[in-house]
Amino acid sequence: MDMYENETDRYAIWRNTITEGFKRWLKGEKIYMRDKERISLYVSEETKSDWQDFLDQNKDEYRSFSKLIRESVKTFIEDSLRDSNDISKIDSNTISSISHALKEPLTSIKGYSQLLLEGKEYEDKLTDIVKDTIKNIFDQSNILENIIKDFLDNIKVQTNHIDVLLIEDDLATIRLITKIIESRGYVCKGVISGSKGLEELGRTSPKVILLDIILPDLSGYDICKTIKSDNDWNQIPVYFLTAISGSEVRKHLNETKADGYVLKPFNFSDFEVIFDILNGAT
Repeated sequence: MDMYENETDRYAIWRNTITEGFKRWLKGEKIYMRDKERISLYVSEETKSDWQDFLDQNKDEYRSFSKLIRESVKTFIEDSLRDSNDISKIDSNTISSISHALKEPLTSIKGYSQLLLEGKEYEDKLTDIVKDTIKNIFDQSNILENIIKDFLDNIKVQTNHIDVLLIEDDLATIRLITKIIESRGYVCKGVISGSKGLEELGRTSPKVILLDIILPDLSGYDICKTIKSDNDWNQIPVYFLTAISGSEVRKHLNETKADGYVLKPFNFSDFEVIFDILNGAT
């Protein structure tokens, strides 16, 4: 099996099953050499020639195009991050851009490979050689996916200091409350949906959360329950900010474990309870 895999750069056993290619190789049949042709699907002849020269000169380190591609992806990630002296201070936009550039094409390759392998309409249309090649592409995609995930997901993204996280879908209200909070020397960040609010919590640790109840995607009640059931977030005070009647909001305080509420339309003095919390947290 080792001889077959070294010679052809193909798997002798894939998913605990002996491959058709290995069976044919044992019978002495000619085996399609994937690394001589498959790369032409992705790069120009000139680039393929350069890669082949590199492989020939580094046979001990790179046995196949697949390994070279995996190392190239890893190098791309490292080079993209090298401009920062402290990897922990890379901003989230940089991480997102790198992740998108790597994962988007990989998603198509992996998805279409799986579609061809598992779609019944293709079952009798693909030769064993083609199926074996697609299986390997799918397997290599999983390997690349894990490399990307392990590297990027373990990077601690620099977080910005936020005193108040405001989850509110009305932009005018966001602007007004931001000015109220900032007039007292605190930092407020507003987001316009529940999902964006939870995403922001993954990056920051606000001292107080102001949460609208009626949002375009998620209920403020459900968001509050999520926050209060999370070990990393449950100590953050959550105050509903809503135009719903106070009697209705009070019915949900126990089940959501919210710390209080501010009703719309509000007076500036209604936020004194928020400033008391912020003063105590400093």
